[in-house]
Amino acid sequence: MTSVGIPKLRVFKTAASRLLMLACLAMLPLLATLQPGHSAEFQPLEIITKSGVQVFSVEYAKTDDERAKGLMFRKELAEGAGMLFDFSPEQPVAMWMKNTYVSLDMIFIAGDGRIIRIAENTVPESLATIASGGPAKGVLEVVAGTAKKLGIRPGDRVAHPLFGGK
Repeated sequence: MTSVGIPKLRVFKTAASRLLMLACLAMLPLLATLQPGHSAEFQPLEIITKSGVQVFSVEYAKTDDERAKGLMFRKELAEGAGMLFDFSPEQPVAMWMKNTYVSLDMIFIAGDGRIIRIAENTVPESLATIASGGPAKGVLEVVAGTAKKLGIRPGDRVAHPLFGGK
């Protein structure tokens, strides 16, 4: 009887393990939305500067919820990464750093892909308003110091489908 009980127990453990695994897999989409780093999509973005083309991998925030959350609650942001906020149609835009723990450069971009303003080294968790300084269709947030380090300036062009490019 003991030898018969062991295989049944193994089958039960295997079935239970499979059931647990399936339950966890079914919950992944829900868990992903609860994680601070979740966003809908990652996309390539290029900035054409006088010194060359700078390539970024950006999360694309296009819904109200994605834009409202932005990069809040993140403890770090990798070099070459960022978040692109879609504010279509082009309009004056204002941002803040509430619940954002990482200093950022905010790059405000007109509908034609031209950079109109860069707010460098924003203050983490600040409630101060950071305005676009004119109509913007998008805002790119990257690690503080990136604009200066890569020579990104107002007037440079951004290539991304949001601005009619790539």
